[in-house]
Amino acid sequence: MSGSPPPTPSLGLRGALGSLSARLLLAFLLPTLVLFVLTGAASYALARSILEEELGQSLSALAAATASQVSGERMLTIELGDDVQGTRTWRNLTRLLGEVRQASGLRRVFAVDVQGRVRADVGGGLPVGVEAPELARDRLELARVFAGERAASQVLFTGSDGQLYKTGYAPVRQGDTVVGAVAVEGSAAFFDSLAQLSRTFTAATAVALAVLAAVAVLTARGLARPLRRLMDSALRIGRGDLTTPVPPEPTREIGVLARELEVMRGALESRDRQLKLMLAGVAHEVRNPLGGIELFSGLLAEDLKAGTPAEAAGHVSRIQREVAYLQRIVEDFLAFAREQPLARAPVEGPALLADACELLSVEAETKGVKLEVEAAPAWLEADGSLLTAALVNLVKNAVQASPPGQRVLVTGRAEAQRYTIQVRDAGPGIPEAERERIFEPFFTTREKGTGLGLPLASKIVRAHGGELEFTSMPGATTFTLTLPLGLSSQ
Repeated sequence: MSGSPPPTPSLGLRGALGSLSARLLLAFLLPTLVLFVLTGAASYALARSILEEELGQSLSALAAATASQVSGERMLTIELGDDVQGTRTWRNLTRLLGEVRQASGLRRVFAVDVQGRVRADVGGGLPVGVEAPELARDRLELARVFAGERAASQVLFTGSDGQLYKTGYAPVRQGDTVVGAVAVEGSAAFFDSLAQLSRTFTAATAVALAVLAAVAVLTARGLARPLRRLMDSALRIGRGDLTTPVPPEPTREIGVLARELEVMRGALESRDRQLKLMLAGVAHEVRNPLGGIELFSGLLAEDLKAGTPAEAAGHVSRIQREVAYLQRIVEDFLAFAREQPLARAPVEGPALLADACELLSVEAETKGVKLEVEAAPAWLEADGSLLTAALVNLVKNAVQASPPGQRVLVTGRAEAQRYTIQVRDAGPGIPEAERERIFEPFFTTREKGTGLGLPLASKIVRAHGGELEFTSMPGATTFTLTLPLGLSSQ
């Protein structure tokens, strides 16, 4: 595994991490800002509507109280120029309106007839008989007033002092007939408080957004640091560094990613180490037969030139043996390296043991070793051919380790939902120094051994969900193979 990844994916990952803060800021601030704006606008509009309604009702009630003190008959006697002459009727009405204005803190109080002409104006300065231009703004409200209702203007207006004002109206009656109206203009000073409240709310919103922004940045940094560590670990693995462990992470979700990445790294490291070991083993094992083939082919060529066919035949036989050994090395290597899917099917335990021993019966008989099988009935859900190959390797090692005249006992028994197969021999045992390496690929103590038999058997057993263990001492070595029982045996 060599070479480094192109920089673009790395920069892309870093760019994604860098945008995490922006995304969290957007996720935190945008909904909050929308919520605050909508809440503030709705609250402001509701508060303004309520306050305007209350102000209008107060002003119209004050206008009604004032109108109840005004005599419609006397008001209509006020004519053009009475304000200049200062007639008693005009003075009395002006005094009444002035007292109301002063007592209530109003900006203006005035009385008009049904044609909208001023009969008295305190605070506005309009002369008697002039049409009040302000009434054009509230035509709909005045129509209701002249119909006998009291009303308030729907629109606030700005006075000469720059403040907002509202007008309340009430009818002036002569008997049952409405002959005019009293208008009172009051300040909408509450808007100053409302504006202050709006500014306070805006400031509080800004502070809240700032706090949320800080929280988002801190959260993004807290997430980005472990993600960046995971990214660095992934890049190291991508560059071929399989020895540096992936550091654990405290956050649960990121911790799961870290653990899985560490498992992946460990698996890649193990596979890389195994691959290197296998390549080294193959190179070592192939070198010897190739050297022999080269040597004997050279001798064969010399004998053919010298005309000694008898010796040449011996060299051909040696070359054939070396080629057969080389072929066995290749087959064992392919069998060990190939990831074969399991073709599971019901397999009878006693038949599995008997088949494996039958395949080695000739070799055992040639060496003078007796094979014995004692198997209890049981069914396995397994790949029969692969399990037979694994068992053949175990029995073959036992036969080769047994002295002539001894026996190799192969037993099978079912217990606790497992089927246990044991292969016992009476050989010299496995030396202490070699026990830790016997499942290591290409480790062998035999001159012509490939060292793949036990690793292949262990690999097949693990693929079936089983275990392969051994115990050894001089005169007694036992390999124990444990497999799960099939459904038909449970």
